[in-house]
Amino acid sequence: MLNSLDLEGRPEDTRVVVAMSGGVDSSVTAALLKSEGYDVVGITLQLYDHGAATHRKGACCAGQDIHDARNVAERLGIPHYVLDYEDRFRASVIDNFAASYASGETPVPCIECNRAIKFGDLLKTARELGASVLATGHYVASRRLADGSRALTCAADADRDQSYFLFATTREQLDYLRFPLGDMTKPEVRELARRFGLEVADKHDSQDICFVPTGRYTDIIGKLRPNAMEPGEIVDLDGRVLGAHQGIANYTIGQRKGLGIAAGAPLYVVKLDVATRRVVVGPREALRTHRITLREVNWIGDGALDAAVRDGLELFVRVRSTRPPQPAWLRGANGHYEVELVGGEEGVSPGQACVFYDAASGRARVLGGGFIQSAVAESSSARGAVRPQRVAEPVRG
Repeated sequence: MLNSLDLEGRPEDTRVVVAMSGGVDSSVTAALLKSEGYDVVGITLQLYDHGAATHRKGACCAGQDIHDARNVAERLGIPHYVLDYEDRFRASVIDNFAASYASGETPVPCIECNRAIKFGDLLKTARELGASVLATGHYVASRRLADGSRALTCAADADRDQSYFLFATTREQLDYLRFPLGDMTKPEVRELARRFGLEVADKHDSQDICFVPTGRYTDIIGKLRPNAMEPGEIVDLDGRVLGAHQGIANYTIGQRKGLGIAAGAPLYVVKLDVATRRVVVGPREALRTHRITLREVNWIGDGALDAAVRDGLELFVRVRSTRPPQPAWLRGANGHYEVELVGGEEGVSPGQACVFYDAASGRARVLGGGFIQSAVAESSSARGAVRPQRVAEPVRG
């Protein structure tokens, strides 16, 4: 008979490593598993020099969080270790974050952290400790399929669902990962924390990028990629100069506020030209995108990806974490993969993720996804004609 983690054996004979960030979610995850009798080991990762962010509201993985995780582990009576992953985190996440912005992209560092650090390096460490699974406090769920493999699904609490940030999880990783909070709501989790007597029951949720202690991500970019902060021109769709800027890293596709230029109608950033250091702006309709080219596509649906998209696969995609999935077609084209958005989408930015789902809402299954390499929008010229325009096609370096 399988235990609550879908594993053979009694809970007391099953070692589980829990990634403990010091927040209420991972703390409750550890408490739940401990209460069920599992051999729980807590691990907290020190990911960056947290001195400047120790007491900053909204920062995660900072000094206070490590302290909180240690206190929770002591309360639960479980072993707890703090591992120094600063070098790995800097190389895999921070450096890539800065390079992506310098290339005109809008990266999502949490995705890379999950992929490379938590579900890469930490997962390996969990195996070395003899754990049968690695459990996290993410709001996402996995279910056992008929063939014994596991599917990744959206959380019961749609407002907390984190599936967008976990699309890069591989099938092998899914087999080893467990998400005990996937069927719970946030209020239920906080109530459990109170029931377990955890001091973090009412602790605020982390909101900002953990390695940006000042809240200004451009500070990091300016230090690591100063070329991204070099001045340039702000131009319209026809190349007319409207103003100047102090670095393309200050802008992202779809941005309206903070452009520093006066115009008779609202203008939005529609393109970042890295080669010329130009920020191209235009009307809102110029942001409408129908076709997206992807890179680094990860597939965790049934069968092989190429077989699934041979004749075009109808699915639902989310192009930003805050937007709902919408119908689209996924196709293979010239050695890469393209998404055709049925209804179009505004403000699609390279560097963001495009995540695949089998349904538009509810407990939809995550089929995978990829990073947006480039997007083609329809932009109106001054004469009202419509012409296709490549929003961006960043070149790393």
